[in-house]
Amino acid sequence: MATLIDTPEAANRRARFIASDIAAYNTAKIKEGIENDTLFTLLAEEIEEGRANYEASLKPEYYAATHFFERALVDVILKRQERTPSKIW
Repeated sequence: MATLIDTPEAANRRARFIASDIAAYNTAKIKEGIENDTLFTLLAEEIEEGRANYEASLKPEYYAATHFFERALVDVILKRQERTPSKIW
């Protein structure tokens, strides 16, 4: 059995890794979602799968006490698309 992540630094790295993976495999969905303000609807399945993977890799107290995964979604997926035309910005 793998050792569960038990430091904030490692938890943040794991969250960003998963968000990067989502971004790498879903570029068309991300572009469409930003342009049409449907990003989280289009990526719902991928985000839930990533969240489950993230939660399973952390000690429960770290998952409950942090928002690294949500922050990684914004920083890694959304913020990197700031030049994509959208009515949301």
